[in-house]
Amino acid sequence: MFRVEKLIRFHHCDPAGVVFYPQYFVLMHELVEDWFSSGLGIDYAEFVRERGMGLPMVKLECEFIAPNPMGNVLELELAVKRIGASSLTLSVRGSAKGRESLRATLTVVHTSIAEMRPVPIPDQLRTAMEGFRA
Repeated sequence: MFRVEKLIRFHHCDPAGVVFYPQYFVLMHELVEDWFSSGLGIDYAEFVRERGMGLPMVKLECEFIAPNPMGNVLELELAVKRIGASSLTLSVRGSAKGRESLRATLTVVHTSIAEMRPVPIPDQLRTAMEGFRA
């Protein structure tokens, strides 16, 4: 499982002072980028700019369990549930101060940016991803 901590900042929050729910989607994409760079050892910026690849989310199921106010440190955990030919399903859990606050399932697709279509996940990348299977 890959873990990262994210400080909940002012810009994440709504007028009630808690994370505005669309900001969780931004945080989850950052989590995927961090997983690539720190977990898989593949610089995500290079993956996009040099290799011309992307991992757009095509499906997202999310359950918001508890609010996170500004100043909380949200621990996000990512695990691989399924790896297909060109897509993968990721499990994400979030917690702060020992309390679960978020559960999500993401489906992302390994995509050629130039062609705007799915392409098979290369064997080397697939092998690295397998190390994070739930």
